[in-house]
Amino acid sequence: MTPFKTLIAAAAMALPGLALAHGEFKCDVPQAEWKPQMELQKKLLADGWKKVRQVKVFQGCYEVYGFDEKDARAEKFYNPKTFELIGEVKN
Repeated sequence: MTPFKTLIAAAAMALPGLALAHGEFKCDVPQAEWKPQMELQKKLLADGWKKVRQVKVFQGCYEVYGFDEKDARAEKFYNPKTFELIGEVKN
């Protein structure tokens, strides 16, 4: 197998693992009950996060990218109603 084909095969095998890591997190909260994303960002900063780069919605959860209280790169998922930590992707 050529190096290019080997690289393509390795990438194809890695992609389902990435999707599975994100697929583990799901929140079933009616959107009318969600708190604003800005409130979550303010809470995380008050709790010691160094920086919140982005908050977006993924499978009904708030997905947050930034640098946590340990100044480590973080990708974490929160319940949009309670702001309870649902899980995180380990980097």
